[in-house]
Amino acid sequence: MTSIDLNADLGEGFGRRRLTDDEQLLSFVTSANVACGFHAGDAATMRRVCELAAERGVRIGAQVSYRDLAGFGRRAMDVPPDELAAEVAYQIGALEVFTRAAGARVAYVKPHGAFYNRVVHDEEQARAVVDGVLLADATLHVLGLPGSRFLEVAEKAGLPVVTEAFADRAYTDEGTLVPRSQDGAVITDPGAVVERSVRLADSGVVASRSE
Repeated sequence: MTSIDLNADLGEGFGRRRLTDDEQLLSFVTSANVACGFHAGDAATMRRVCELAAERGVRIGAQVSYRDLAGFGRRAMDVPPDELAAEVAYQIGALEVFTRAAGARVAYVKPHGAFYNRVVHDEEQARAVVDGVLLADATLHVLGLPGSRFLEVAEKAGLPVVTEAFADRAYTDEGTLVPRSQDGAVITDPGAVVERSVRLADSGVVASRSE
């Protein structure tokens, strides 16, 4: 039987702001990309989500980001590589405290938002992410877009890599995500999302926007 790992972004609140229904999502996902405080997520939120995920046997991943609370991590930033690597390690370390307290461990790392899209092509920033992961824990898996510079650099560095696809995002013909600034970048029709999910599970293929 074919199976896939279903992941979602969780813990994307800050203070009194709540953007995700974490408890409900944790009833369906098998992996949780937990915000680590740079684009969203505060200490109390991280702790709560880690406890809920551990109780339900859901893998916990560190969703690392640019330091961009105001822009929700969706603004590309030119951060010096050494600083960026340190910030990646810092975010992983912060989440690891709460995963260990909950009886679990951080299992993987996934960049968020503009950071995710930037390391598809930017080798310098891709190396900075890899350096940060190695600094935190060289056994961690990294999650990213197939064919990205990020996964290529990570694999060469000896990190286990995992490719992913989005059921609710449109793709360009080059296999990258359509920018959110463009119409149709996010697929909101539930039927279309289900159809794409089934196709992905059956064939490992997602349609580009021109198909």
